[in-house]
Amino acid sequence: MGGVPWSNTHAGVHRLLRVRQSLLPAGATVLVAVSGGQDSVCLLKLLVDLQPKWGWHLRVVHCDHGWRADSGANAEFVKELCDRWAIPCNVVVADAPYSTEAAARQWRYRVFDDLARQAHCTRVVTGHTASDRTETLLYNLLRGSGIDGLQALVWQRPLTPASAIAVVRPLLGLTRQQTADFCRQFGLPIWEDATNQDLGYARNRIRLELLPYLQQHFNPAVESTLAHTAELLTAEVELLERLAAELYETVVLPATDDAPWRLVRSPLASAPLALQRRVVRRVLQQATCAQVSFEQVEKLVALLTAPNGSQSDPFPGRMVAVVQGEWVVVSRGSEGGYTGNSYINTFSDPNRPVD
Repeated sequence: MGGVPWSNTHAGVHRLLRVRQSLLPAGATVLVAVSGGQDSVCLLKLLVDLQPKWGWHLRVVHCDHGWRADSGANAEFVKELCDRWAIPCNVVVADAPYSTEAAARQWRYRVFDDLARQAHCTRVVTGHTASDRTETLLYNLLRGSGIDGLQALVWQRPLTPASAIAVVRPLLGLTRQQTADFCRQFGLPIWEDATNQDLGYARNRIRLELLPYLQQHFNPAVESTLAHTAELLTAEVELLERLAAELYETVVLPATDDAPWRLVRSPLASAPLALQRRVVRRVLQQATCAQVSFEQVEKLVALLTAPNGSQSDPFPGRMVAVVQGEWVVVSRGSEGGYTGNSYINTFSDPNRPVD
């Protein structure tokens, strides 16, 4: 590689990118998110070393949340590292303090989107590892997430819905220990973020307390094991989503100005329960514009085989589902003839077949 020091980690990431060529295509213009911690520094070093082989155009973004007194020094550290490797660097400072990690993450991704568009980047690369994947799986499992949440942190996804810019995570095959070993091997400077030790954050408690306990008492390789589980779930979610999308097209009539949401019961009720739930969840999310709970999905699924005239309790936004012959009709409780105790049929020929 033209005199660039080489390691097994270089070789592994290089092989991965050759197999998964859509992650970072040759010649791509790439925005790299760098915090200054070991994972992002490892990522940047790998991309800089592999750049002659792949012909990427690299630039870095560092997001300064302003949470810590040393955040300005942290940003300067990243800029100096980028200067050392001759990589353009943008430091963006939050215009207001964000009280939660979720709000801060939304801001970071808005920054990524803006800069990627300005620089004509097709990829935004982050340093998430297998350890992050494991922690996310545990975090979402403890919150009661379904398998969609358990397989979070995939290798590649759109930056925003319908965006042509992709978020890419080429280090998902490495653990945090491996990125630390890589940084030591090459003598890379690391910025230590004190907030990573703050047990006030749930993810820190998972990393610092729960995972060590699981490693000691249950499985020393729990990080890799759960990361592999997330990988398996990713493929299964992709399959279920494709099948559910096909079923949705045949059994759902979306709301229009003149008609409410309608689901044709028989073909949906005869589908596997996993697909029923996915179709129903999608309808409820679109109809209510709200987060949908497991209990709400189950209420609507139950109506697929309920007697004519059966109805649900109200969903968010005063939406109510009612059985009308071969249909389950979802509309606002004060509209479409719903009186609070019964549902007056105001739809012409509700038993007509789906178009």
